[in-house]
Amino acid sequence: MGLAIAATGIGYPGGCRWAAAAELSPPRARVIVVHDPRAMETYQPNPVRVRQMLDRALRRWTDRAEVAAAWRTLVSTGDVVGIKVASALGPTFGTRPAVVAALIEGLLAAGIPATNIVVWDKYLSDLRRAGFDELATRYGVELAGAVESGFDPEVAYDSPLLGTLVWGDLEFGQHLPGAGRKSHVTRLLTQRVTRLIVVSPMVAHVEAGVTGLLYTLAMGSVDNFQRFEGEAARLAQAVPEICALPPLADRLVLCVVDALLCQYLGGNRGLLHYSTVLNELRVGRDPVALDVLSLQELERQRRLMNIAHPPVNRDLYENAALLELGVSDLARIDVQRLPE
Repeated sequence: MGLAIAATGIGYPGGCRWAAAAELSPPRARVIVVHDPRAMETYQPNPVRVRQMLDRALRRWTDRAEVAAAWRTLVSTGDVVGIKVASALGPTFGTRPAVVAALIEGLLAAGIPATNIVVWDKYLSDLRRAGFDELATRYGVELAGAVESGFDPEVAYDSPLLGTLVWGDLEFGQHLPGAGRKSHVTRLLTQRVTRLIVVSPMVAHVEAGVTGLLYTLAMGSVDNFQRFEGEAARLAQAVPEICALPPLADRLVLCVVDALLCQYLGGNRGLLHYSTVLNELRVGRDPVALDVLSLQELERQRRLMNIAHPPVNRDLYENAALLELGVSDLARIDVQRLPE
């Protein structure tokens, strides 16, 4: 029998149990932030400095003296490691290839075969336009699109909201009862990847607040996702529930926020005049905590620029916390900042 998760709204079945346990011992999250003022030069990452930043963050995160040993606490040589990126915004505003190169070099140093490393996003064409094909050639790793790899008919997210199916969706062209209710998970996650790393940029998103780890992972992992776009309430329910699917949640071992550049306005367009160079990488295992910290930074940048902005709807992140995907309360996030 296939796996399907039904959309249940705000009253999640596991929410009460989590809340009861939280009264006794509220969960906390830990995030490492590393800064290097020379990580970016004319909006281009310095690959050597980016690698040094990531290595320092991972050593602190895992409490290991050597980079290879740090990686071995997260993955083993038999794993197939999928690095999920956000490539649609291109190499300047999306996940930067230099950050992914640093991840690949660390994995290779830990003994992970290049053939067991998959850099992926929803569309192979976006990856190529963002420069990840050169990265794949340089290191001999695999480049894959969720759409081109196909979607698993046995593993899906089920929602009453019907979608208008498009080419690439598993049920496109079918006229069966209920077609358009399900969002199927990519075969990359159900049949190939055993350990998952997500790398997101820090870019403001109109409905989700930030094009962050949760949104990036959910949007890229399933088909028939367009039905949730354009409305904050739809995303607030669907994104956490998709990220809670076992092929996503159970494989996630590392989250990285590529905060070399912070775009605090602009939505799905790359706009340098609404961007600030932060020269930071943020590392942890809690996608919710990292995303709410990104929201906090985006709001801080808008205040610094005296830009009026309506309050961000945080339901997505509170719902994710109810599903035990992470911590949404800033007071329970321990941030360790590593200077240059």
